[in-house]
Amino acid sequence: MTTQEMKKAFEEAYGRKAEKIYFAPGRVNLIGEHVDYQGGSVFPCALSFGAWLLIAPNAERVLRFKSLNMPQSYEIPIDAIAPQPDRAWCNYSLGCMDIIARRHPEAKLQNGYDLLYYGNVPAGAGLSSSAAMEVVTARAFTEEMGVVIADDKKYRTELALIGQECEHVYAGVMCGIMDQFASAQGKKDHAIYLNCDTLEFEHVPVKLDGIKVVITNTHSPHHLDSGAYNDRVSQCKLAVEQISKVKPIKFLAELTEEDWREVESAITDPIAHKRARHVVGEVARTAAAVEALKRGEIAYFGELMTASHVSLRDDFEVTGPELDALAEAAWQVEGVLGSRMTGGGFGGCTVSLVRDEAIETFKSFVGAEYEKKTGLKADFYVAEIGDGVMRLE
Repeated sequence: MTTQEMKKAFEEAYGRKAEKIYFAPGRVNLIGEHVDYQGGSVFPCALSFGAWLLIAPNAERVLRFKSLNMPQSYEIPIDAIAPQPDRAWCNYSLGCMDIIARRHPEAKLQNGYDLLYYGNVPAGAGLSSSAAMEVVTARAFTEEMGVVIADDKKYRTELALIGQECEHVYAGVMCGIMDQFASAQGKKDHAIYLNCDTLEFEHVPVKLDGIKVVITNTHSPHHLDSGAYNDRVSQCKLAVEQISKVKPIKFLAELTEEDWREVESAITDPIAHKRARHVVGEVARTAAAVEALKRGEIAYFGELMTASHVSLRDDFEVTGPELDALAEAAWQVEGVLGSRMTGGGFGGCTVSLVRDEAIETFKSFVGAEYEKKTGLKADFYVAEIGDGVMRLE
């Protein structure tokens, strides 16, 4: 859908023109999964698809929410912002407005607004459609509510933190910072090497000569709010508590692989032990992968991606039959350097590095094998790495 079509839809919905248009991207994480809430480093990049928001103030002190993707519309008084029942999609927007006001006491909603959202991130694909919605809302309403942060990098980090807190408070998902950070700080043709504890980061050029990043959608939607995600967070916390009896730590990511061998016996819970082993190994893999990319060692980068999936399957247990079927089929295709699940898991997408000449074979073979094993049809997207959140008009 073009921005002109979105403008027309806004006029049809509200009988007047939108005054401003914003965009925030979804993201794909190349490596570094389920480490962000344990202080680890991740390596995501922003995508060229995401969420758009068109707004115009109104004189009625109400917030009107419409989406071109959802049938439900909402009308909320600006003096009654609170989580809405039945997992209402407007909670992601309301939450951001609420969190902006909590974090910035000077920020005020002076009037109501008419809002129209459109997104082309496949819902439930694990490519951060919710984070894109949060970040685009935070971008629009920090501006509307008078939040001023002159330093652009600090401002974008603040947008990410607003989105993360919204996810915690309004969606009940105790996510890390990665998704919102990638949507806010993305840079075209670069991935973000982000330390999720300190929020220090580096934009690393993604130079893949003759190789493409291919995202494959299981069409088995993931559900981070189902409880399994929060269970993993709790299991990692238990591992930290038990390790801290012999070596005080705040996060599992503080442990090197050598440290791990010295302290792993302190974890008496077998499930927590497996979760911790994944985190420590994934942090090391991510660091090695970033250095490999900088040196142009793409084949090694791909091997580390595949090792990441194996760990997520065996130790973190967040892949499931659909993601495993995609990854295992991809590993059989000549010209695939590596393939792994991406995102929270429990469904969603894989990300693969595929040589240009192998892309059609990859789609054909992986698609056929996946349908044979699951009865589902996969979709394939050749990813373009884009910029972070922006005001378009």
